[in-house]
Order: sequence, then structure tokens, then C-alpha cells
Amino acid sequence: MGSGGYDAVVVGSGPNGLSAALTLAKTGRKVLVLESQPTIGGGTRTAELTEPGFLHDVCSVVHPTGMASPAFNSMDLSRHGLQWLVPEIGLSHVFGDGTALPLYTDLARSAQFLGRDARAWSATLGYLAAHSDALISDFFGPFRIPRHPLPAARFGPQALLSADLFNRIAFRDPRTRTVFSAIATHVVRPPDAIATAAVGLLLGMLIHAGGWPLARGGSQSIADALAAGLRELGGHVETDHPVYKFEDLPDAPVKLFDIDPRQFAAVMGDRLPARYRRRLGRFRFGPGTFKVDYALSEPIPWADPHTGSSVTFHIAESDQQIRENEKDVQAGRIPKRPNLIGGTPSVLDPTRAPNGKHVAWAYCHVPHGSDVDMTEVVEAEIERCAPGFRDVVIARHTMTAKQYSVYNPNYVGGDINSGISDLRQQFTRPVAARVPYATPVPGVFLCSASTPPGGGVHGMCGKYAAEAAIAQENSG
Repeated sequence: MGSGGYDAVVVGSGPNGLSAALTLAKTGRKVLVLESQPTIGGGTRTAELTEPGFLHDVCSVVHPTGMASPAFNSMDLSRHGLQWLVPEIGLSHVFGDGTALPLYTDLARSAQFLGRDARAWSATLGYLAAHSDALISDFFGPFRIPRHPLPAARFGPQALLSADLFNRIAFRDPRTRTVFSAIATHVVRPPDAIATAAVGLLLGMLIHAGGWPLARGGSQSIADALAAGLRELGGHVETDHPVYKFEDLPDAPVKLFDIDPRQFAAVMGDRLPARYRRRLGRFRFGPGTFKVDYALSEPIPWADPHTGSSVTFHIAESDQQIRENEKDVQAGRIPKRPNLIGGTPSVLDPTRAPNGKHVAWAYCHVPHGSDVDMTEVVEAEIERCAPGFRDVVIARHTMTAKQYSVYNPNYVGGDINSGISDLRQQFTRPVAARVPYATPVPGVFLCSASTPPGGGVHGMCGKYAAEAAIAQENSG
């Protein structure tokens, strides 16, 4: 392929790669995106995994950081078809007896179900929600001095705590503590680990600062909107174009890679200094994920009606269960009774399924690289809280952690966050550097979720990497 006179080439069309490309294109640069798969999207692909007419999000489904993303919000994606759908109940946590604690986007309505912890929840999560824009600006990216000192002073010290310790300080009711632990567990670390409160606070805050939304029609619409914006500015996207080595790329002064550090090192080869390659080799990946997608003849028959009107659910009997499960997967053991994260998008978005039918999904954490099929234990947990669930299943599609790593090579070992997000690695991904997106090779940058702020569909890694590339060009 000829150079085509491109100013920048981006490898990978996940939300970060497309966000990087669009950020560069907005400056007048001519940008090419190369995608190895037949379709764009990375972790935001939507497909008929089970039966015709049933649209399932293959990876990410719910996007609280997407709707809150400064990157996406600067790109006017609604012009290109992206429509956020915000449920009234952001999350319903279901306990072992089938009862549920719903968290409404409306903080006051949530308080009705939080009992003696209502005031504490409002004082912590409610306060952060009221200052969410400032906190996203200060903390959702590479390490830097906060520009909003008062909210930062409230968030920062609490974020450094373990979820367990934050729970003991903030809340009294075991049910509230279980809810917070389950939210914090999106980071895929045991809740007694340092700084796990950060994710619980961030995602809990976003429930009340706009909600946990879906993209209408499926997560694919996020990637499609980004690509449409890029094409409008003269950019190009080529699918079925794998990049195995640096020589596969057309000439361009700037090259960005929406791939994990191991793939990047393989593509770059000896162009990278040996010391930098060794540092990339020390990048750590976390446990994997097992996911089931369902085509349903009718909604899940939840015992608690609040869960029936909720798009996203968690299932865990107690914070102790969550703690033990996460320690098991960290140690390479399969949890016997996993805590679940799941949802029913078609409750809010009827375009996901044929008339009267529904789609649902559920996943649990498993050891890194696991090829164990967890379908039976996942369905046992749902059936316990929704008697008759198996009777409404038309078809199912499963994805083990090992299969996830094949489907999306950035998910090494099935790690959907593309690297452990602990205190040591959160701001040093992929290596400790003043500009973590830059590499020792001038004009070459990493923009994947293996850079700050890490996993999630928000495009911020791509935005920051593109801005770093622009700054390097301007300084040269």
C-alpha cells in the first residue's frame, strides 16, 4: 500500500484508536486507521451471537465512563447516530435470597432503599456526583496535579483506601457494603486491596451523575459514530488489514498503536531499545472473564420487581463472598459460587431483539487464561434469584477467558481491562514515564487501554495519546 500522503496512521479501531484518529483529524491531519478484523470496534462490537435479530454486545455493554468522557463529549457523536439511553435504575444489586437494592440515577430515590446508610451514601457518592466533571478532569488520565483542589481533597484520600476499609468507615449496613464492594470489583481485584475504593467511588459516583447508559442499537454504534466523524474530516479506515511488523505500515510521521504492550513490542522489534522492551515485558495482566449472552423468549423472571426494570444487575450474597471469589481468581482457582455482573439491555432498548423477545448477558471473573466453561454456575446464580430463568432461554453464547484473548488480542488472558489497575500500575501503564503514551521512537505512541486511564469505553487513552503526538510534533 502506498503512503497516501497520511499525516498519521493508527493501528486498531477500538474506541481508543478511533478517538486518537478523530482527535488528530480535527487538527486538519490526514489520518488512516488500520483494523485487522472485518469489522471495526474492538471492545465495542455488536453481533447476532445467538439467533438472527438478537443483537448482543460481544464485550462492553454498559458505558458510564463513555457518556461522561470528555473525549467523546468533545466529538459531537450524536450527529453520527450515537444515542445514549439512560435507565431510571442505574444498577440493581440482587442478594442471595432474591431481594434487591436498586440504585436510581436520582440520588433521593436511592436513599429510600439505603436505610440507615442513606445519609452516608449521599455524603460520599452524592458529593462526588455533584463534582463529577471536576473529578473526571483531574483523575481520569495520567498523573498530574489536580486543578480542582476541594473535590480532589475529598476524592483522593478515599480513593487510596481498600474498598473493605472504605466500607467499614462509611457504611453500617451489610447490604450497602456488599453493593459498594460489587461496584468496586469492576476493577477485578480483591476488595481488601489498596486503592480498590477508587473504582467503587468513580462508578458509584457516575450512577448519580448521569447514570450507567447503553448505546442505542448496541455498543457498535459508538465505534460507528467515531468512524463516521473521522471520515467526515477526510480520514480513512481499512478493515482486514493486520499489522504484524513495522514495515507493514505506510509512511507517516506519526504512528499510534491501540494494542497491548506485548503486541507492540513484537511489531516494533529491534526498533525499541532493549531496556524499554524489558520494561514493557514487566507489564502485568490480571484475571480473565467468562461471559454468557442469552436470547430470551421473555424478560428474566426476577423475584424482586426492581431488578426487572433495571438494565444492569449485580448478584452477590455478601461482601465476604466477593472477597473470597476475587482472591480465588487471583490465586488461579475457579470460584465455586461467583458473584455476577450482568444486564438486560432490551428492557430499555427494544431494538436489541425481535418484538416481545429480549437479550441478556452475565459474566464472572475467572483465573487468567482460563478455558473453563462457567455456564452452569452462572445460570445457577441467576436461577436462584429468578426462578424459571432457564425456561425463558431460547439460545446462549459463551466466551471463556481464553476465547476472549483470541477474539481481542488486547485482552491478554481474558483480561478485559488490558492490564492490572492497581496503585502501582494505574499511572505507570505501560511504563513509568512523564508522558506514558510516548515511546523511545520519535513519532510512535501507544494509545490502548494499557495506558492511562485504563480500561473502559471512554476514548481517553486515545485522546491523550493523540495530544501527546501533537505536542511532540509542535516541539520538534
